[in-house]
Amino acid sequence: EVQLVESGGGLVQPGGSLRLSCAASGFTFGTYDMCWVLQALGKGPAWVSGINSGGGSIYYADSVKGRFTISRDNAKNMLYLQMNSLKPEDTAVYYCEGMGYWGQGTQVTVSS
Repeated sequence: EVQLVESGGGLVQPGGSLRLSCAASGFTFGTYDMCWVLQALGKGPAWVSGINSGGGSIYYADSVKGRFTISRDNAKNMLYLQMNSLKPEDTAVYYCEGMGYWGQGTQVTVSS
């Protein structure tokens, strides 16, 4: 059974940082491209960042470029998203996605 479990969300002040993690199981993690997707309240999903299976190709939405860093540890079946200089508009539920599967999401709230 494919499972993706996100963690690391929370409430943070503008300018703060969070590190999201996604634990993957049930498939050969190291052979699949992965990405992070967000969904803000009342809006559709928006792609945030992607990383290829080997970690050598990385992509970001313009809105997070220079602030967020995606990474993966294939030995641990883990995907990460380091989020710095957070803004209120980053508030959303963040999901990791791979193989067409999504996790349950982790809420990120940026507010003073």
